[in-house]
Amino acid sequence: MTTRNSSLVRVLRNRAAGLCLAGVLVSGFGTSALWLAAGIWVKDLTGSDGLAALCLFAMWAPSLAGPLLGTLADRAHRKRLLIRTNLTLAALLPALFAVDSAGRVWIVFAVLLVYGALGVVQDAAETALVATAVDPALLGDFNGLRMTANEGMKLVAPLAGAGLYTAYGGPSVALLDAVTFVLAALLYACLRVREGTPPPSTRVRAAEGAAFLWRHDRLRPLVLAGGTTMLLSGLSAATLYAVIDGLGHSPAYAGPLYVVQGVGSVAVGLASGPLLRRFGERGFAAYGTALTGVAMTLRAVPADLAVLGSGVAIGMGLPCVLIAGLTAVQRETPEELLGRTAATANTLMFAPTAIGLAAGAALVELVDHRLLLLGCALALLLTAVALFQRRASASRTEPRSTSDTNPA
Repeated sequence: MTTRNSSLVRVLRNRAAGLCLAGVLVSGFGTSALWLAAGIWVKDLTGSDGLAALCLFAMWAPSLAGPLLGTLADRAHRKRLLIRTNLTLAALLPALFAVDSAGRVWIVFAVLLVYGALGVVQDAAETALVATAVDPALLGDFNGLRMTANEGMKLVAPLAGAGLYTAYGGPSVALLDAVTFVLAALLYACLRVREGTPPPSTRVRAAEGAAFLWRHDRLRPLVLAGGTTMLLSGLSAATLYAVIDGLGHSPAYAGPLYVVQGVGSVAVGLASGPLLRRFGERGFAAYGTALTGVAMTLRAVPADLAVLGSGVAIGMGLPCVLIAGLTAVQRETPEELLGRTAATANTLMFAPTAIGLAAGAALVELVDHRLLLLGCALALLLTAVALFQRRASASRTEPRSTSDTNPA
């Protein structure tokens, strides 16, 4: 406990890390409030469940172009880019004030697509900036706290957004989100960081990030394991309402399950720094993936306590491979490649979630949900075994890096 607390204090005392975390927290609150309110807004105007669901897809779709969008983070000073993208989003959101009928719903989707694209650029720029501004020994702690901040916002912001929408309508949520982006821009403006001169745009190629990941013996297994884990998590997520139905509850029971999963993610985010130092990136990812596999097995048990426990365990296990992958990318990637590499890694790790959700939605109608969950559990455990084997092989054949050893 003392080690964990001291590492958190060290991160929060680091001015750059504190400002970046505050920026993530503020803008993350606005984003989490908007994505739920946008779906409710479109549903109210059109009466269409499909169009309402497309709101979330519109925000996620630009992540498929991550390798291309990530080049922007390597062509400019990242601090300036973060300030400009936040202010651009703040200026964009008032366009939603014009949405007052079903015929103008297209404005919502247009705004959300641009919103998602700039979000990909922001993630890449922030990842690269943090790697420059924060002590490398604190990157694991920072990424864990970042995960905690994001998950914490998901527990409260959507409810706040829905409540604000109910009381004052969609434009009020858009205004709230715009204000959060202005505040985030101000926080990034206060950063003091030395950045190298960006290379000429003619020398920045999108494919270089993917090529670097593929050639790197430490990063490739982590990113592939992250993509596999998120694919399987999407597949298993499609069984949620079948699990709830098997327990004899109404669909609203999904609310408590999301809450306990979020609590698990917050907890592992706080502990990730010490755990990364203890197990290294591969070990931390492998243990988290194995825990997620065990949790999938537990979810197949038709008992409330087992399903709630599986929610906490999934929340704790699932972020591990993502935190490990991001931290490894920050530590192992040259600064001039970091924006593209981070954006490519994010695409490879997060895009499979959508594929898993689509496949799961089809399979859950054809196959018993318990068989699906057990199949996902087996695949996750095999992924964890592969990571453990690579970790053992690396410890025999490679000099151990600072990221894979315990500090003296």
